[in-house]
Parts: sequence; structure tokens; C-alpha cells
Amino acid sequence: MNDDEIKKYALIVATMAGFLTPFMGSAVNIALPTIANEYGMDAVLLSWVATAYLLAAAIFLVSIGRIADIYGRKKVFSIGIFIYTLSAILSANSPSGEWLVAFRFIEGFGASMIFGTGVAILTSVFPPGERGKALGINVAAVYFGLSVGPFLGGFLTQQFGWRSVFLSNVPLGAITLIFIFWKFKGKEWAEAEGEKFDYTGSILWSVMLIAIMYGLSLLPAIMGAWLILAGFLGLTLFIFWELKVEHPILDVTLFRTNRVFTFSNMAALINYSATFAVGFLLSLYLQYIKNFSPLNAGMILLAQPVMQAIFSPFAGKLSDRIEPRIVASSGMTLIVVGLSIFAFILSETTALEFIIASLCLLGLGFALFSSPNTNAIMSSVEKKCYGVASGMVGTMRLIGQLLSMATAMLLFNLFIGRVQITPENYPLFLMSVQVAFIIFVILCIVGVFASLVRGKLRDEELTECKLPGN
Repeated sequence: MNDDEIKKYALIVATMAGFLTPFMGSAVNIALPTIANEYGMDAVLLSWVATAYLLAAAIFLVSIGRIADIYGRKKVFSIGIFIYTLSAILSANSPSGEWLVAFRFIEGFGASMIFGTGVAILTSVFPPGERGKALGINVAAVYFGLSVGPFLGGFLTQQFGWRSVFLSNVPLGAITLIFIFWKFKGKEWAEAEGEKFDYTGSILWSVMLIAIMYGLSLLPAIMGAWLILAGFLGLTLFIFWELKVEHPILDVTLFRTNRVFTFSNMAALINYSATFAVGFLLSLYLQYIKNFSPLNAGMILLAQPVMQAIFSPFAGKLSDRIEPRIVASSGMTLIVVGLSIFAFILSETTALEFIIASLCLLGLGFALFSSPNTNAIMSSVEKKCYGVASGMVGTMRLIGQLLSMATAMLLFNLFIGRVQITPENYPLFLMSVQVAFIIFVILCIVGVFASLVRGKLRDEELTECKLPGN
């Protein structure tokens, strides 16, 4: 198989996988009120249906990126698709809300294998001049999954029940596996083969994230504050360990020596912290406050990801010719405007036209930010570190999403408490949503500055990622 064929098939496989995980996430958001009704789940436990998946993916993503560099990206990618597909079947057959949360955690583990390798495989086969376009197409697939997720999730939930949302992922997962073994037989990418894996660092990273996220879910209880403190102490230990170990799971020196890499990741973290819970909150708002059916709510939420899918390839290609920080910062600015509209106009009487227009603006902003920012991160390191860099791209996204959901959970705890969302507490629910959007606006304003100060990629394009011991 020649290089052009490898590029083509790598893009096809990565695109199919890129569609799979965001489709599930956006479709499940629409099904949450139905799931809550069936299992009698309170607002905080319901949030864990989305958060458990994100937490597992974030826990394992950096480690998986390193494992893929050592043992092979195709191998890890294939195992991830299998686990993800199996966990979808288990989720569809959950006997209780607690079991559903557990199966979603397993699903997140499988997703970490997909996140940590898909972009790395693309970056391995596409040279810098073509990389932005390929990443743009991949991001478009992600946003296409986000686009059809609300609509199909609403349709499936309304017509066949929420369990059908999980089962709908099984055929595509099976097709992707078949395609991998058919077209990439004997092909592998493992530039760090033979190097040691950092087990201690991996454990420290996992324990740190679990402590912080579980602690946030317990606030304002004192135990939550202690767990968060323990988590940050764990983060400090993790950084010290990674600086001295010979083959770290995360090359912390990248953040000290590579300005583009550092601030691009910071911008991604802030962006996702300020935006991920938007779909979750609006899904609940449209079904509880506006009394829309799952299908109609899903159709309204289509506006944002459709805009993302349309403009992401253009934004990725544009970032091959114009400094990614300029394109990404423009996108982040549009997101600030879109979030501000929600923060100050969202109420029981808000016109549907305003909601859709704001979603369209957010979608355009996401498109202009995501693929140029990813291009900047991946193009700032050498090939040997593509798996780690890809893992960091996914990790910043997932930690940002976790923090976004943690914000929503914390506000639910403060305003509503551990009770079901019923008409009696709709005013408190709406207040928590409005406060969340105000927090997101502030975060995104900070993100604009982080995006602007990253420096010029063209000046640092030859910056090497030097892992300790090399």
C-alpha cells in the first residue's frame, strides 16, 4: 500500500471513530430526562451519567497515549473500539442508574484508547502542509456526530426508548473494527517502541483526577474540600515525579520549553471548561422549562454542531496558511459573545429564535477554534511524541469537559440539592443554569488571552520534543 492509500484509509478510519464518541455523548444528553424518570435519579446522580464517562477517559488518556507510542497506535485503537462497543451493549442493559454510571465509566476507558490514538495516527501519516486539512476533516466528523446525536438521540429515545441510543453505536463500532483489520494488516505506528512505561506516574495521575472530581461533586460538604486538596497535592507529586523519571507518561518539559504547546493546551482546557456543559444544560432546559419532547429538543440543539461541521474543514485549512492563534482566538471571541447572550437572556420566556441564533454563533466559534488549535499543538512537537501530544489534546478536552460538568454539578448541589428536577424547583434549576453561563463567559474571556499569547507557530515549528533519556 503506497503513502497516498495509507493517508486515505487512515483518514477514513479516524473519521469513523471521530464520529462515534461525540455522537454517543450528544445523544445521551437528550436521553437524560427520560433516564432520570425511569430510575428516579436526582440531579447530581444524573450528572454522573455524563461525568463518569468523561472521568474514565481523562484518567486513562495520557497513559494510553504513551502506551500507544510504545506498543503501537493501531493495536491500542482497535482494542479501544472493541471495549467501547461492548460497553454500549452493557449500558443498554443496565438494571439501575448506578449500574449505568458504572458501565459509562467502562465506556470512557474504551474512549480513552480512541481519543489517544486517532489524531496521533493522522498526524503520523500526514505531513505538516497537509495536516491541518486532515485534522479539519476529522474535527468535522466529530461535529457531524455532535450534529446528528441530538436529533437521532431524541428520535430513538422518543420512538424506541433510551436504551436504543446505546445500541445504535454497536454497528458502527463493528464496521470500524473490520475496516482496521482489513486495510491496515501488518501496519503499525510505534515510534517509542522499547521504552519503559511509567506506572507510578500513571497511578498518581489517576488518583489525582478521581480525588478532585469526586470532591467537586461532594461540595459544599467539608469532605469534598479535603478531597480536592488531596487531589492538588497529588498533582504536585505527579509533576515532580514526571520531571525526574526517565520515561514519563507526560513530558512535563514540553510545557516549560514549548510556548505554542503550552498556551494552545491551556486555551483548549479553558475553552472546553466554558462550553461542554452548554449542551447538557440546554437539553435539560428545553425539556423541563420549555416542555419540548426529546426529538424537538434534539432538533433545536442541532444548530450548534451543524455550524461546527460546516466550517471546521475551512478553519483547519485556513490554519495551514494563517497563524493558528489568529484563527483560534477569533473563534474564542465569538464563543464569548454566544455565551453572553445565554447568560443574560435565558429565562422561561426566551424566544426560540434567540436560542437558535446563539447556538449558531457558538458553533461558528467552536469551528474556528478547535481544528486550528489542534493543528498548533500537534505541529509543535516531533513525530516521536505524537501519541503524547494527541493524548494531551484529548486530556485538555476531557479535563475541560469534566470541569464544565463539575461546575454544573456544584451549582445543582448549591441551588437544587440532591432531589429530582420537578416543577416545584424549576426556578432554582433556571437560576443555576444562568449562573453557570456567567461563569462560562468569564472563563472564555480568559481563554481569549491564553490563545493570543501563545506565540507564532511558524517560528517554533522545528521545536523538538526531547523526552528524558534521549
